[in-house]
Amino acid sequence: MKQFHLNLHQRTMMFHHPLTVGALLLLLPFVSMETCSTSGIPGMPGIPGLPGRDGRNGENGEKGERVSVLLQVPQKGEQGDSGLKGVGGKRGAEGEGGEPGQRGPTGETGAPGEIGAHSAFSVSRASAEFPEASTPIRFLNVITDINQEYNTATGRFRCKTPGTYYFVYHATETAKLCVLLKLDGIKLASFCDTVYNNNPKQVSSGGLAVYLKKDQEVWLETNDASGMTATATGGSVFSGFLLHPHP
Repeated sequence: MKQFHLNLHQRTMMFHHPLTVGALLLLLPFVSMETCSTSGIPGMPGIPGLPGRDGRNGENGEKGERVSVLLQVPQKGEQGDSGLKGVGGKRGAEGEGGEPGQRGPTGETGAPGEIGAHSAFSVSRASAEFPEASTPIRFLNVITDINQEYNTATGRFRCKTPGTYYFVYHATETAKLCVLLKLDGIKLASFCDTVYNNNPKQVSSGGLAVYLKKDQEVWLETNDASGMTATATGGSVFSGFLLHPHP
């Protein structure tokens, strides 16, 4: 709408004419709306209105289509590589003993083993004459000689199997007697005895364990006291045997 700008003369004429005054009154609201350049202070907010009524129910929607969901069955994959060997576990508890098994078949007979080393001899002297002093005593009667190691011609035992031997003698004496046990000419021991009250049945004895190497010789001999003899009821015996062989 256009704004009205009236000079003083126009305003005086308008108030003196009745129609003009009425027209102005009709235009006054519009003139005031257009001519006011400033707005008034905002009024206070009005009181909130009452809640409205619930709206009507809407129409039913169209029926949806059924969608089927297919479950995908997982497929077995390829076998993977073997993992690293784990640390050994603790030893488990000992289980109960099982029943005895059936007896197995008899095995084959083994090869015959080597016969162990043996050596033993016993020889006797039945002469009434005293033996010669400082000479090997000859025992002419062979009782036992497993390896033929005692020589009746020399009166000496020659070792064939190295090892530890035990030698012993029992002699009938009618006079003082000293018996010497020698190894390769070296005296190892001596045994001396004296006859008391002219007892014709007195016996002297002695023994010794000796280590021998192969081909070493052992024998008995007497010194000046050579009262070894034999009677009708007894003689003299010299024996020896292997206790333990050595390599």
